Amino acid sequence: MAELVRNPMLMVGEGWDAYRLLDSGNGRKFEAYGPYSFIRPEPQAMWTPRLEGWDAHGEFVPGSDEDGGGRWQYFKDVPGAGWELGWGDEVRFNAQCTPFRHLGFFPDMAPVWSWMGEQLAGRDDAETMNLFGYTGVGSLALSKYGRVTHVDASKKSVAQARENAALSGMEDRPVRWLVEDAMKYTAREVRRGRRYDGIILDPPKFGRGPDGEVWRLEEGLPGLIADCRQLLDADSSFLFLTVYAVRMSSLALGGLLDEVFSGLPGKIEHGDLAVQEEDSDRLLPTAIFARWSNPR
Repeated sequence: MAELVRNPMLMVGEGWDAYRLLDSGNGRKFEAYGPYSFIRPEPQAMWTPRLEGWDAHGEFVPGSDEDGGGRWQYFKDVPGAGWELGWGDEVRFNAQCTPFRHLGFFPDMAPVWSWMGEQLAGRDDAETMNLFGYTGVGSLALSKYGRVTHVDASKKSVAQARENAALSGMEDRPVRWLVEDAMKYTAREVRRGRRYDGIILDPPKFGRGPDGEVWRLEEGLPGLIADCRQLLDADSSFLFLTVYAVRMSSLALGGLLDEVFSGLPGKIEHGDLAVQEEDSDRLLPTAIFARWSNPR
């Protein structure tokens, strides 16, 4: 029976040459994406910035709508088509200022990609799935260990994921790039009797599938996790769930996995993802997570 570790934990990203958290405070954060630096909203940065001034290439100015909206304001030249960055020895990807305030990848996921690699160390035959896979950086990291199924409802995101695979020289890696509704696809995989060695999922608070399917996190997550459980067995290695921008505790995610994964061995942990500021011990929380792991 999977053991629930009740005390929350931290997974901290310390930055690398492609990404650094330079400073944060007063509801904003100052980040470097390779040679370009940007200011973005960050409600959890309730403290005072350490640096006197932020000399950024651009800033995302949010709209009045709490659920999104806004625009980029540029102070220096930024390549409109994006610029190349990397993670690890192999993965390359295109960073770009998007209308949704992101820059084409989520840097706080770097410690998650490393953790997944630790769970699959020594494997080259693993079957893994990346739900809500966005631009595919996590899928490319997983492809080192075997076949990957990448699922996202956005044609644009999947197209960018394919471009990132080409940029990395990984066009021949065994990755299936699917424009699919995550809930529908996972349910079909259960009916097919499929199994996976690992699943990562990063569901949004709200979203729509390619055929207009509506996703609401609090309503859809329990059923999706139940289906993911059916795709894993006692020989599987992990499930990793991240959740952003919701009024929810990691305890809730841990409790959900504790119930659904009760029949499997291993352990369940939960806590916060965070990024450490450069030249500082200060940590900026970014998301909550829960994970099941089964060391073999």
